[in-house]
Amino acid sequence: MLELRPNCECCDRDLPPDSVDALICSFECTFCRSCAEDKLALRCPNCGGELLRRPPRPADKLERFPASGDRIFKPRS
Repeated sequence: MLELRPNCECCDRDLPPDSVDALICSFECTFCRSCAEDKLALRCPNCGGELLRRPPRPADKLERFPASGDRIFKPRS
């Protein structure tokens, strides 16, 4: 099950579980669409993997399977 991390690792923008602007790599590194496209060329700076749209978790499943609250922030220029 995906962690659904709560923020962009690059700019710290909030990315709620239902965000359509969240992109992830296969290791679940998480970035907002703006950083992923404009700064990272849709490549994860941590592993080099492709960044793809993170699927939203259905609202009725969030209570039983909540999103992660752990924020990861690694600013990049």
